[in-house]
Amino acid sequence: MLQPRSRTPEGQVGLDAIRAAPGEALIASDFDGTLSPIVADPAAARAYPGAAQALAWLASLVGTVAIITGRAAADAVELGGLAHVPGLIVLGHYGAERWADGTVTAAPAANGISLARELLPGILAGLRGAGGQHPEGIRIEDKGTALAVHTRQAADPVGALELLRQPVADLARRAGLAVEPGRFVLELRPQGMDKGRALRSLVAERGAASVLFCGDDLGDLSAFAAARALRAEGIAACTVASASPEVPEVAEAADLVVHGPAGVVALLNALAGAVT
Repeated sequence: MLQPRSRTPEGQVGLDAIRAAPGEALIASDFDGTLSPIVADPAAARAYPGAAQALAWLASLVGTVAIITGRAAADAVELGGLAHVPGLIVLGHYGAERWADGTVTAAPAANGISLARELLPGILAGLRGAGGQHPEGIRIEDKGTALAVHTRQAADPVGALELLRQPVADLARRAGLAVEPGRFVLELRPQGMDKGRALRSLVAERGAASVLFCGDDLGDLSAFAAARALRAEGIAACTVASASPEVPEVAEAADLVVHGPAGVVALLNALAGAVT
């Protein structure tokens, strides 16, 4: 089996460190768009064939295997068929939730989420695009600790997303929340919740000496930035993009680029083969 190779020297140092001392490595990944193909209805998402098996193989070889996702942690486990990956840690809602050994622990929802939940439907109902038309197909996903507004099912997903940006930003300021843009989605969530912070916290908790993180969307860039910062602290790190034409910025920022969830699963298998 071919060993994975980074296109950057820093990323290659991370891969080499994982192979040299797998017991001290942390392998982490996003879920949607990375382990699971993007679908119009988030509830219909499923892990790419072989993803759970690849993670289980890695879990038998490395110190820590984790998922860091904007989804509820238990939802990612169920949709991915990940419950039997030994030792798996799933940080949901950007780290506000944690699933481990079948148990979920969660921080309380921020007060601003309740206000946004109350006001967001009215804001969407009042939207008018070009020609005064109301855009159809916009959908709210209530994550409990965050709210996501999806436009993928709209007749004009890009136009609907642009129409939403200012009203959602105004609501975020009023509610004291942050706005996270993504692939045809704007997410309202508490300030300070991001995948970079979640990754750094997990690295410190697990005492990892090397890190690999796979992601596909704008919300994963904070984890990429955290990986780069960790290098300055003596922790080898490699970032992997599950590339898509919708978000080219992620591939541009990554040490290693693969083609979608199929490429991520192939990479995880190759990495497990390299440390066996």
